[in-house]
Amino acid sequence: MTRLVPELCCRDLAASLRLYTEVFGFSQRYGRERFAFLDRDGAALMLEQLDAASWLLPGEGLGRGVNFQIEVDDLDTLTARARAAAVPVFRPLETVTYRTGDSAVTQRQIVLQDPDGYLLRFCDPAEDQPDRVVA
Repeated sequence: MTRLVPELCCRDLAASLRLYTEVFGFSQRYGRERFAFLDRDGAALMLEQLDAASWLLPGEGLGRGVNFQIEVDDLDTLTARARAAAVPVFRPLETVTYRTGDSAVTQRQIVLQDPDGYLLRFCDPAEDQPDRVVA
């Protein structure tokens, strides 16, 4: 059971669906007109074509103030595909250590931007020295 599935409004569902499946490695589990349910090794997202009935308040922008962290086993491959597809990079590939209470987690990560401004932080565990530490 997937316990949290964000639904992202899209200005161009077909373009977003191509990016998420061909570059980001998601599979479409099912779809219907103006909607797709995607999965990537247990990380699930819903994409919905933006219209007047969408879950968006008047005047709101898309993708503001949120990023989605998605753990992957093939970060280098995904990064190469994103570069080849000219996906906008919000934060370049880096190794970061995050404090988590009394311990810390170190991961490699890249933050990419989809066509609607949603930020996706793809990551994998790392043992390398971090480029930066987040206290």
